[in-house]
Amino acid sequence: QVQLVESGGGLVQPGGSLRLSCAASGSISSFNAMGWYRQAPGKQRELVARSLRSGGRNYADSVLGRFFISRDNAKNTVYLQMNSLKPEDTAVYYCNANPDLTHDYWGQGTQVTVSS
Repeated sequence: QVQLVESGGGLVQPGGSLRLSCAASGSISSFNAMGWYRQAPGKQRELVARSLRSGGRNYADSVLGRFFISRDNAKNTVYLQMNSLKPEDTAVYYCNANPDLTHDYWGQGTQVTVSS
């Protein structure tokens, strides 16, 4: 069992920045992937960014060039740096841990609101 605790959400004006953190209860260095998803009201949960064990990264087209995912295996933490935030980025952001093909773990979510 892996526990994930997100932090760093909040209210920010359009064009602003936030950094989300996700601390895992154990080592993530061998995990297949660590990622961030989001869910806006009335919409399905969607992938935002994912960091792969190979070092690769995947991003949703809507955040490409604005959001950056990083992974600190020594601290068992994954980050999401969000720049140039837009109102449409408003959502609950969830951390995901994917140790292997058969296991998936989720954090409790952190609210990000982009509004003037």
